[in-house]
Amino acid sequence: MVSVVQSTLTIILSAEFIIGNLGNGFIALVNCIDWVKRREISSADQILTALAISRIGLLWLVSINWYISVFFTVLLVPGKLLRVNSIGWTVTNHFSNWLATSLSIFYFLKIASFSNSIFLYLKWRVKKVISMILLVTLVLLIFNIALMNMHINVWINEHKVNMTGTSRMSNFVQLSTRTLFINTLFTIIPFAVSLIIFLLLIFSLWKHLKKIQHNAKDSRDASTEAHIKAMKSMIAFLLLFAIYFLSLFVSIWSFKFPERKQIIMFCQVIGIIYPAGHPYVPILGYNKLRQAFFSVLCWLRSKMENLQARRPFRDSSCISWRKIS
Repeated sequence: MVSVVQSTLTIILSAEFIIGNLGNGFIALVNCIDWVKRREISSADQILTALAISRIGLLWLVSINWYISVFFTVLLVPGKLLRVNSIGWTVTNHFSNWLATSLSIFYFLKIASFSNSIFLYLKWRVKKVISMILLVTLVLLIFNIALMNMHINVWINEHKVNMTGTSRMSNFVQLSTRTLFINTLFTIIPFAVSLIIFLLLIFSLWKHLKKIQHNAKDSRDASTEAHIKAMKSMIAFLLLFAIYFLSLFVSIWSFKFPERKQIIMFCQVIGIIYPAGHPYVPILGYNKLRQAFFSVLCWLRSKMENLQARRPFRDSSCISWRKIS
């Protein structure tokens, strides 16, 4: 029997699922259309498109797992479905976190200004740096999957033994705790890297402001604006990432309590804000995506007005997206 709390949380999660898919799908669609038109795509757009696709996969897996756990709990018990669900979530979560972190590193290397020889070497080879980071993180992903498989195999072997229902449920709770703990540990790494990048960006801005004040120049130059714009995006990203990370941590902690199912469900609803809400940061922050977004909103508004008035509609406030800065 589904409770009122579960029904309410299911409605909220469904809304987040729709919003997240619209945002991530919009980014992927705009970048793909631009790629087809120009026959080329920038490194930043490549990362952003891959990030949007991984977020769509993560949203679908979380939602499917949610509906199974609420309405078809017995389906999670068989080992094969449990393994596919766990590994699928691990893979999409990995790429969601590391692609977002790689995007932060990319813009940090492009914007920051340090005279250090190592930094300049990395700055000149930013594409290779990002490629190497993503390749190295694949080692972490393989290690993460191997640990998950090991714990799942142990649980399946114990599950085959003739045990009481209480023992099986206890072992399943232990498995869930261990797998969630493993994924949380691997999530700490990209979160810590992103936080370090943010602090280095602040330090770079401080050094830049100190330099232009010494030279008696205008403090609102192009580099300062780029730093501030990047920091705003980083703050929004880190806040959402912190919410996601805390939701994982609280989920692990909640396994000690009898009401763990309700707490875990609440944490899932809070945590999914990260993949569902983050795409709107680049949509509102990047000129190309913002222009396309307002163009779509303007088109939808005119269509709605036309349907209501049942006559040709022309709104002078609808400015072409090419003119929106």
